[in-house]
Amino acid sequence: MKELKINKNYLLLKNWWETIDLTNYEKSYFNREIISFNQQLFRLKEKKIRIGAYGKSGVGKSSVLNSLLKKDIFTTNIINGTTREIQVEPWSLRYQTLSSIELQDTPGFDFCNIKFSDKVYPYKNHSDLILFIISGDLNRNELNEISSLIKDGKKIILVLNKIDLLNKNDLKEILENIKFKLPKDLNIPIILNHGNNLKNYLTKIINQHGEILLTLNSLQLADKLFLQIKEQRLKRRQKLAQSTIGKFSTIKASAVALNPFILFDVAGSFALDTALIGELSKIYGLNLKGESTRTIFKKISINNLFLGVTQVGVNTSFNLIRKVFLLTAPFTNGISLLPYGPIAIVQAAIAVYSTKILGKLAAKEIFIRSKVALVEPAMMIQNLTFNEPEVFNHINIYLSNRNLNNNFISFLP
Repeated sequence: MKELKINKNYLLLKNWWETIDLTNYEKSYFNREIISFNQQLFRLKEKKIRIGAYGKSGVGKSSVLNSLLKKDIFTTNIINGTTREIQVEPWSLRYQTLSSIELQDTPGFDFCNIKFSDKVYPYKNHSDLILFIISGDLNRNELNEISSLIKDGKKIILVLNKIDLLNKNDLKEILENIKFKLPKDLNIPIILNHGNNLKNYLTKIINQHGEILLTLNSLQLADKLFLQIKEQRLKRRQKLAQSTIGKFSTIKASAVALNPFILFDVAGSFALDTALIGELSKIYGLNLKGESTRTIFKKISINNLFLGVTQVGVNTSFNLIRKVFLLTAPFTNGISLLPYGPIAIVQAAIAVYSTKILGKLAAKEIFIRSKVALVEPAMMIQNLTFNEPEVFNHINIYLSNRNLNNNFISFLP
């Protein structure tokens, strides 16, 4: 049953990725992220879970992994920060339900962030489960890293190493301090690296939840890539939308200022506004038909009273005044035409302003409608069911931060 679920999630994610139509520019711009995602997708297909050791230099990440392997595979030394390169080794467990388990050793984050910043992205994101290794009480940098990992949607197990250097009272005090500093609403387990404690805990977690942890990390990596692509596209579309709104503003301003006929002004404005909405819908990838564009225009006009009054009431009033000036011109020897020019300029300015308001509101409305047509990886995450929600409460934090930080409204014109 579990195997069927992981295969189903792989196919869903694979089919989603095949629907993303990337331009050559996007393929080049997101090359690193695309390679990273495809590697993760392959591991999901092959049912390979990866456990990454993470922590500052000198806490004993390599020795912790060696104790799991029962072999000295990962390089250790008395010099802090010996690990300079990322190393991955297979690990076999009895009764494991996944095809393979990989242990990943990494440089300390205080060293890696400085020397190998380009490697931070892949190895953090490819860890389906993170062993955050510490050798004492949590300091500020470690707390910041834990906070960053939590926001990034990572499942963390805190491993307290080098406990043989501590007496019972010191160990008790350190554990109390750590629990006090960790988020209260997140159940982060603290495992003492002593005997088979860590191995037994990991065996239980992997056999019970390994498939879903692998699936969740794959979906999160897809979602992060999706958000990056979406942001980049919206930034480019923002410029094109602003240019289009500016073009229609100029056309309408000229038509309103130069045309003396009221009915033509009103009808022409409606026609231009409808055409503008149609162009914006094409820019944002939602090709609306005539009736749909008119529906959006009516909705915007009704919801924005100023826009409705400006489009009809104010322009109509000014046109009546201009009509009077034109009709009285023969009787005033043309003196009544003197205010004609300034009124036309005011009308043109109002036309520009109202068109820009309409364009911004229409872009927002079209953007909201276009979101409904997309199947985002975050929706796949929300559709998953968890037998033990407390084990996966980090997902809710990820989704909350995602929705908070990625509404993309700021990238609209």
